[in-house]
Amino acid sequence: MPDVTNDVTTLRIRRPAPVATLPVRMACGIAAVCAGVAAGEVAAAFVRPQAAPVVAIGSAAIDLAPTAVKEWAVRSFGTWDKTVLLAGIHTTMGVTAAALGPIAAARRAAVVALPLGFGAVGVWAALARADAGLPDALPSAAAALVCAAVLFLLTTRRTARPDARPVSPGPGQRPGDAVARAGDDPAPASGAPSVEPHPRPGRRTALTAGAVVVLSAGLGSAGRHLADRRNDVSAARASLTLPPPARPLPPTPPRAAPTIHGLTPFRTPVGDFYRVDTALTLPRIDPRDWTLRLHGMVERPVELSFADLLALPLEELDHTLSCVSGEVGGPYAGTTRWLGAPLPALLRRAGIRAGADQLLGRSKDGMTIGTPLECVLDGRAALLAVAMDGLPLPVAHGFPCRSVVPGLYGYTSATKWLVDLEVTTFAAHDPYWVRRGWDRTGEVRTASRIDVPAAFARVPAGDVTVAGTAWATHRGIAGVEVRVDGGPWQEARLAADAGPDVWRQWHHTWQGAAPGTHRLEVRATDATGAVQEETRRPPFPSGATGWHSTVVTVH
Repeated sequence: MPDVTNDVTTLRIRRPAPVATLPVRMACGIAAVCAGVAAGEVAAAFVRPQAAPVVAIGSAAIDLAPTAVKEWAVRSFGTWDKTVLLAGIHTTMGVTAAALGPIAAARRAAVVALPLGFGAVGVWAALARADAGLPDALPSAAAALVCAAVLFLLTTRRTARPDARPVSPGPGQRPGDAVARAGDDPAPASGAPSVEPHPRPGRRTALTAGAVVVLSAGLGSAGRHLADRRNDVSAARASLTLPPPARPLPPTPPRAAPTIHGLTPFRTPVGDFYRVDTALTLPRIDPRDWTLRLHGMVERPVELSFADLLALPLEELDHTLSCVSGEVGGPYAGTTRWLGAPLPALLRRAGIRAGADQLLGRSKDGMTIGTPLECVLDGRAALLAVAMDGLPLPVAHGFPCRSVVPGLYGYTSATKWLVDLEVTTFAAHDPYWVRRGWDRTGEVRTASRIDVPAAFARVPAGDVTVAGTAWATHRGIAGVEVRVDGGPWQEARLAADAGPDVWRQWHHTWQGAAPGTHRLEVRATDATGAVQEETRRPPFPSGATGWHSTVVTVH
């Protein structure tokens, strides 16, 4: 009976892919998120900087944060609050990204689902802004798609293509023997399947992820740089020529600013002027594109270009602006000479209808500031300001136009990057801060502060100079008193009065200061005769109250 030769094809199977170490998987997640963020930054350069995913989510976090959290952030970090917030967002993203890689390696559906979920959060945050448009969703969508694609490429296992095929036995081989081709794994024992090797993913994947992170950092920086260039208004600001005021104010009296080492300057340098707002990315408006619309409960709506605004008779105003978030003795107050168009004249030109009680200002970034209408029309010098200290407004302080209304905290009077004014009622509209529980009026409380000596200073025994500032804008300061260790109040010497809308500096000689630790206190009396309130209250909801005190050591 003839022999029957049975050719047995070598069965090759895939060896399970080596499991990448946890750090490699984490690196894959970080690389994917970095790539997504970079894609979002580049896309935002062609939409607007506020639409970048990190900025959009950060802005939403500010809007959603409880008032107590916002106050804690301002109190704890001051004007660095936004930097701290962005650092927190990036840290959270880093932790989330590190977890994303292992999750995606364990569950393949997560490769697409998680990035798209995060992208959806970014799209929602971008579109939730009051000034948002549909294009604002594009950067977050691009970020999600790129993140998913990179995560898929980094975490998908690759195997060599099975390429064994039947080979006829050679001389000296028995029928049924498997013959290995050059480059194949050594032949297994007879009847056992051969195993296909799998490339090691650890080192190569880690290097690839690192390269993606470096490339993403470069692309993200390039995107931000491109956004800055596309939205740069520094040349327009530098070339702006401001007309002189119709009625220039006289120079500040020298006696209004006593020369005392350590005393706050009477006129705050623009670079040192405090900034408290919710803008993570500053709105940049070219004056040639700027318009202001005045509408609502008016007889004749008005629309002005920037050239129209500068053509109006401009006025100067010396004014101390302060923030309601400032603690007793805090730094959130500054004085400058503003230049702008009279706001009351513009309102009368439009014709106010009966029943209106609120002037609602809208910023380019959607912020709303509600000002009591009676405070604008009662004779005070309210302005549509275009300059500080003789120069166009800095971008951080509202360029090209902002509102200034003496006697009110900034949250009810100072709309930066102003583009819209609506005459309305408080019953119809609650502005941004009022919706969060702050007082509607925002009248500045009488405040006084000890600047000299500094807190916990060591001073020599004998006569010690105590000095500081006090303000009650639109009412003025009539007196300041100082006391030591709870003793009798003593009148401080006031500097010259430069007007009710600016702070007033003062100084006092503490005679015969004896060695030891002492507590100094100050209180002010406004021009109506009302003494500064003693009870200590926090800023929320209508401004901090209480006497400022400091402790010094006499040696």
